[in-house]
Amino acid sequence: MNNCLLTLEIDKAAQTIKNGGVVAFPTDTFYGLGCDPFNASSVEKIYQLKNRPSYKAILLLISSLEGLDKCIVLEKLTKKQQKYFQILTTNFWPGPLTIVLPASDLLPKNLVSTENTVGIRYPNYELAQRLTKAVGGAITATSANLSGQPNVETASEVFLQLGNRLDYILDGGKSPGGKPSSVIDLTIEPPNLVREGAISQISLMTLLENIG
Repeated sequence: MNNCLLTLEIDKAAQTIKNGGVVAFPTDTFYGLGCDPFNASSVEKIYQLKNRPSYKAILLLISSLEGLDKCIVLEKLTKKQQKYFQILTTNFWPGPLTIVLPASDLLPKNLVSTENTVGIRYPNYELAQRLTKAVGGAITATSANLSGQPNVETASEVFLQLGNRLDYILDGGKSPGGKPSSVIDLTIEPPNLVREGAISQISLMTLLENIG
């Protein structure tokens, strides 16, 4: 797909999200489902179309570090936890690392965890960055599959699982696939590796273990 056509597709997907819709799009791992994270009705659509349990929070993508301000409250972390955040983002963002942080009150309750936290990822993938920026700096990015089914790497695989339940599928070709993002929770001490994915536990914990 040439760049002009891709730009039109991204614009269409972004407008769909702004209008309250749900869009499938490729990320730096697998295809994800994007909606306006500040729209509780749109978030609820994702739970329904994925058959996702309501107690499972939904992670967000940001298009830049500036996009964090509306999504999380970094000041709720201790000074040590803020140091963890700084060193992780310096070394692994943009990239396949999801960091669990204190959620902003601007986010609807059906998006965040029962502990009022939210997972944030800054992807190292131009298409995902462009779409996120076009929407306003933050979108949801839960996997574009039925709950419990395999992650998907192509638009056709998305359609096989979710079909016409989606408002739009942004076909950006095959996503990189591989392992999903690693997930680390910085809201507890010591930090908890929730999921070891594309970034190994050794790589993450070696960086953090010497922080005083």
